[in-house]
Amino acid sequence: MTAEERQQGGPGGDVVPAGFTPLDQAFDAGTLYALRAAVAAHAAAAGLDRRRVYDVTAVAHELAANVVVHGAGDGRLRLWADSEFLYCQVSDDCQPGATDKAAVTDGPAPWRAEHGHGLWLVGQIADHVGVAHGPHGTTTTASFLLSLS
Repeated sequence: MTAEERQQGGPGGDVVPAGFTPLDQAFDAGTLYALRAAVAAHAAAAGLDRRRVYDVTAVAHELAANVVVHGAGDGRLRLWADSEFLYCQVSDDCQPGATDKAAVTDGPAPWRAEHGHGLWLVGQIADHVGVAHGPHGTTTTASFLLSLS
C-alpha cells in the first residue's frame, strides 16, 4: 500500500488505509449475518485482498459465535486499523461458560460438541491473537497484517 493510499486518522495519529472507517457494532445470534457483511466490507476497505477479507470475516464470525454460544449471548465487535495491522476485537460482558446453552437445553442430547477448535482456528488464520479475561468478561483481539510488502 503506497503513501497515497493511506490517510491520517488512526489511534494516536497512526496512518490508516484511505477510505477505511472503524467498525463498532453490537451483535447477538440474530445479527451474525449482518455482522459478517459489515466486517467483510470494512476489511475490503482496509485494502485486504479477497482471501484475507475472507480470513478476517471467518475469524470475526468464529469469535462472535463463541460469545453467542458460550458467553453472554451478545457482544460487541470492533474493527480498526493502523499503518500495519487491521484489528478485530470481540468482547462480551460475561464470564466464560456462564450461559453455555448446551448445558441448559431441554430435550434430546445435542450433537456432541468438541470445544476449543474455534480459537485454534482463529490462531491459525490471524497473524496474532490475544485473549484477556477479566471480571467483566472476555475480550479477544486478532490482528491481520495489512501488507506483506
